Amino acid sequence: MTVRKRLLHVTHLLFAVLLLIQLLPDRAASDVHTGALIAFACGLEAVTLLGTFLVKKEESLALLVDIVGFIFVLLALWSLVTAKFNLLNPMLFPPPGKVLAQFAEDRSKILVNIRSSLGITLKGFLLAAVAAIPLGLFLGWNARLGGAAAYISKFFSSIPPIVYIPYGIALLPTFRSVSVFVIFLATFWPVFAGTMSGVLNVDRRIIDSAKVLNVRGPEMLFSVILPASLPQIFLGCNQGLSVSFILLTSAEMIGARDGMGYYVKYYSDFGDYTRTITGLLVIGIVVIGVTFLFNRLQQYLLRWKK
Repeated sequence: MTVRKRLLHVTHLLFAVLLLIQLLPDRAASDVHTGALIAFACGLEAVTLLGTFLVKKEESLALLVDIVGFIFVLLALWSLVTAKFNLLNPMLFPPPGKVLAQFAEDRSKILVNIRSSLGITLKGFLLAAVAAIPLGLFLGWNARLGGAAAYISKFFSSIPPIVYIPYGIALLPTFRSVSVFVIFLATFWPVFAGTMSGVLNVDRRIIDSAKVLNVRGPEMLFSVILPASLPQIFLGCNQGLSVSFILLTSAEMIGARDGMGYYVKYYSDFGDYTRTITGLLVIGIVVIGVTFLFNRLQQYLLRWKK
């Protein structure tokens, strides 16, 4: 790509518009922390400019500038309806600069809560994947058992895992173990169903070709069936991962003493909506980050499909 093509993006214009909006007089009664918003916008613009020269693929560069452009538009509109024109209740909808300043103030506390939430999610997710994938491979490969297992998995997957929380609290020693248990249940059934679906839908010609090469037993299952089933397995894992974060946040809001769900619930109970919105934004960013990394892993493991 040429230098002109790399640098000429509407995102840079949106950045300038955002800065010009900050020159308007503030009508909000409280401090809107305009400096925090300008510092964040400048940092984001610097990252974008750096990315325009470091990113090699045109599609990746377009994705980067589009995302940053959307953030600039969101910040501009948010700033207009709060700090500049005071159209929304300032207690419920604080200006973006105030939220960014709150994030900077609570960053150490937020990092601790993120670490707690991610630790619980990864434990439950990995335990479920380790249990569901081999079991799904075995039952999916066995036609008779697989038919019965498909109906059983539909039955259990239809039950929201969050209803098991009272039983988990009664049976397990800590709330953290209860959360891991709930994440395990939330992830197990989608991964199990995805694995079985992948095995059942493997192209019969692939299996016949392997049999001609005298591939049998465990080698057939793990060297032929498993790679061919990976797309469906990853589909189930993606579903399980999405549900896991939703349930974890809900569980943390019920009885946890740390985690991002607890952070949001604790401050919302005290009417601190600046921290509440900060927590909600952090949760969204963490989920997007984890999903992005998981998708990159999926692309790497399925690179043979290209």
